[in-house]
Amino acid sequence: MFYVNKAVIIALDFKNFEETKAFIDQFEESLYVKVGMELFYAEGPQIIKYLKEKNHKIFLDLKLHDIPNTVKSAMKNLARLGVDMVNVHAAGTIPMMKAAVEGLIEGTPEGENRPLCIAVTQLTSTSEEMMQEQILINETLPNTVLKYAQFTKEAGLDGIVCSALETKEIHEKLGLDFVTCTPGIRQASDSVDDQKRVVTPEKARELGSDYIVVGRSITRAQNPVETYQLINKQFLGL
Repeated sequence: MFYVNKAVIIALDFKNFEETKAFIDQFEESLYVKVGMELFYAEGPQIIKYLKEKNHKIFLDLKLHDIPNTVKSAMKNLARLGVDMVNVHAAGTIPMMKAAVEGLIEGTPEGENRPLCIAVTQLTSTSEEMMQEQILINETLPNTVLKYAQFTKEAGLDGIVCSALETKEIHEKLGLDFVTCTPGIRQASDSVDDQKRVVTPEKARELGSDYIVVGRSITRAQNPVETYQLINKQFLGL
């Protein structure tokens, strides 16, 4: 199991390389950043290469969900990019998640640590009502997240993506070394946008989140550097 260093991860939800570079160039320090579907599908591996050259840690957020063999092959390729964390959907089943880890192990260059592999339980844009009526899971949201987390650990993954509201129980049931990566983070004054289950950085720290993912609160701030530093202090309790 990997040692978890708590960190604020900045979601680089930009359209292209130029927008990303303009944002990154404002910072003099090394960051932990998230590259999601929009940016990776627009720019491909070159955006990962650029961020690595700038000495930033990278969470490549592609949420793989396919048959086990396809996910294994995809993870072998992603491992060669040298990112620090990747993810899948826990709904893909235990065999698929096991295949993801196998692919990462096979694809990671000798002498390097494989990327952390975490699984999405339920998106923070999903309410319990939506889950029950549209995904047809006839269970409570907390129970569904916990069960998916248990499947994730059984499959040999390192942790999950979940709401900070669920982290306390996850750590109590599955251990402090089981990673919780929590999006849906907003400062008290921010709009919640399309998120349903949101908390502040201070509340996420109190609940035990290991990583928080913050996007618009930082990327759309009038002064992104100052805002990032404030959120970092709030989350780490500095």
